[in-house]
Amino acid sequence: MARGVGKQIYPLDSLREMVRLAAGLTAEKRLDEDSQARALDCLKRFGERLRGFPPHSVRAVGTNSLRVARNASAFLKKAEAAIGFPIEIIGGHEEARLIYLGVAHSLPASSDNRLVMDIGGGSTEFIIGSRLKPANLESLYMGCVSYSLRFFPDGKITKGALRRAELAAGSEVQAIAAKFSNNHWREAFGSSGTARALGEIIKLNNFDDGSGKGDITLEGLDNFRDCLLKAGDIKRLDVAGLRTDRAPVIPGGFAIMSAAFSELGIRRMSQATGALRQGVLTICWDASITRICAKSQ
Repeated sequence: MARGVGKQIYPLDSLREMVRLAAGLTAEKRLDEDSQARALDCLKRFGERLRGFPPHSVRAVGTNSLRVARNASAFLKKAEAAIGFPIEIIGGHEEARLIYLGVAHSLPASSDNRLVMDIGGGSTEFIIGSRLKPANLESLYMGCVSYSLRFFPDGKITKGALRRAELAAGSEVQAIAAKFSNNHWREAFGSSGTARALGEIIKLNNFDDGSGKGDITLEGLDNFRDCLLKAGDIKRLDVAGLRTDRAPVIPGGFAIMSAAFSELGIRRMSQATGALRQGVLTICWDASITRICAKSQ
């Protein structure tokens, strides 16, 4: 929730729950009953918080899991009833655009090209842009939840499994490397949960160069890889900065991040506080301003 003043938005409140719809996608690409129940319970709680808001002031969006689920239409009917507002399923490029807007609004203005990477549960978005304008947008079908379930289904972290995960992610990133390699941008930023978790782990465990900034670095990733392999199991992974609810999906997220660093020539990635939600808020407020201007004319 945010308050808009002029062209600026000021966050007022936020509520976040980790539902992980991607974990409920069956082999037939259908959302199972458990994941639907988790999502509906969450949406009901969100709906209570949003009760009384005018329709034009709320925008709800669905991303990768609802893009690929074959039973998404049936689920959406129940989801919209639970939250009390329409839910729009956005495409991968639109998700990337909104992520970039959220990140750009959270950073100091710069005319330099920036790379933004956002690892979600079932997809990972890559964007290059400057100021508030994205130039290149890509959404790849890989995420921290889907990769953790695919390569580490029992929570075991072996050298072979981690290598296979990194190779699979690297193959996906290779397809976009020509447009997203480090000669196209000056700074790299990570947004959302996986990037924040990796940055926090690297900083609190002194896995990097000692800068203490929470950046993700090659040295930091290499040291965390050693830590993952030494633990050998998610249940035995004991590192500062890793939340209990993030632990089950950190191996898949790490593999994707490591592959991106390798394939795109990233050496350091800073943290961005904005992401998809902030981008959606920005667009929602811009649309409100347009409506107000149209009415006044």
